Amino acid sequence: MSSNKAYQTYQNNAVNTASGGELTLMLYNGCIKFIKQARKEMDNDHFAAKNTNIQKAQKIINELMVTLDMNMEISHQMMPLYDYMHNLLTEANIKNDTEKLEEALSYAEEFRDVWKQVILKDRQQKYSQGASI
Repeated sequence: MSSNKAYQTYQNNAVNTASGGELTLMLYNGCIKFIKQARKEMDNDHFAAKNTNIQKAQKIINELMVTLDMNMEISHQMMPLYDYMHNLLTEANIKNDTEKLEEALSYAEEFRDVWKQVILKDRQQKYSQGASI
C-alpha cells in the first residue's frame, strides 16, 4: 500500500510542477491511453468499461477545448478538430464502431507527436538562448 501512496505522490508532484506544455502532453497521453483501453474493452464485449473509458477520453478532449487560447489563430483551427474527435468518440461509443475509435486515436497520437516536437523545439530555443548570454 505504501508504494501505491508513493506513486500517487509522484504523480501529484509531476502534475503540480509541469509546465503548460507538459500538461497538454499529459492530456494527450491520457486520451490515447483511454481510447486504447476502450478499444480493448470493446473487443472483449465489456461495454460498460468501454463506455467509461470513452467518456474519460471525451473529458480530456473537452479540457483541451476549454483551455484553447482563442486569441491565437491555431486555436481556431484546433477547435473543430477537437470537436470532430469528440463526435468520433460519441459515434464509436453508440455504435461500437472500432473504425471511428481508431480514427480518433490516430488524431490524438498525431496531435501528441506534434506537441512533443513543439516542446522539444521550445526547450532547444530556451537553452540555446541561455548559453549565448
